[in-house]
Amino acid sequence: MIIRNTFKIHVFFYFVMFIALFTGNIRDYLIFTSIIIVHELGHIVGGCLFSWKINKVILLPFGGLTVFDNPINTSLFEQFIVTLLGPLFQIIFYFFISRLFNLSQSVIYYNYVLLLFNLLPIYPLDGSKFLYVFLNIFFPFKLSHLILVFNSFLFIVGVVVFVGRFDFLVFLVLLFLFFSVLSFFRDRDLIFNKFLYERYSYDLKFRNIRRVGSIYKMYLWCRHLIYDGKKYTSEKEFLLKRFDNHYKL
Repeated sequence: MIIRNTFKIHVFFYFVMFIALFTGNIRDYLIFTSIIIVHELGHIVGGCLFSWKINKVILLPFGGLTVFDNPINTSLFEQFIVTLLGPLFQIIFYFFISRLFNLSQSVIYYNYVLLLFNLLPIYPLDGSKFLYVFLNIFFPFKLSHLILVFNSFLFIVGVVVFVGRFDFLVFLVLLFLFFSVLSFFRDRDLIFNKFLYERYSYDLKFRNIRRVGSIYKMYLWCRHLIYDGKKYTSEKEFLLKRFDNHYKL
């Protein structure tokens, strides 16, 4: 039951598998699928190292997607390591199978395409998660989210221009990414409120303190003293006025 509820196979995966069976490329397809699974296994191992809870693992024809149910205010270091282990596992796995088996040119090609494409800074690809860590080091959380969304749309357009012709599989991938980014943008206020509520509800341990003029200037990696118009107050005290039922929003 746990495996059934956690691991999901996208309908497009069956569609591409049928094409592979019909064209006689099932061996290459199985090897390529194993590369995708090992890549996601890297993320899963990374999540387990930091006791992250796995929400679901989705198997797609062009890759995979591991979704964790961890707080937004999770350490940027942890997020970086979990993201890194996916491509790292894929590189190590490919290194060994390329020496054990005589891989076809199509498998070699698609392995590198998968690896490089997944590093593009388009949400929810691994590249966007690396960019997310980088942005949150230098910019407030709210602004980092918006930059990531804008950058994702920009790179989707860039891929369309780079391909330069209609390709059905590329179209499916970009369509999936477009709606993922669009959903990510629509949920921006919900995500930001969750970011704030975690800081109000949990006793998060941050060594650094930063003075800011509003909640929209808050960073992911530190706690804050927030100016309320008269004086600087702790973020706990400031957020109390936003979330506690005794105060008007």
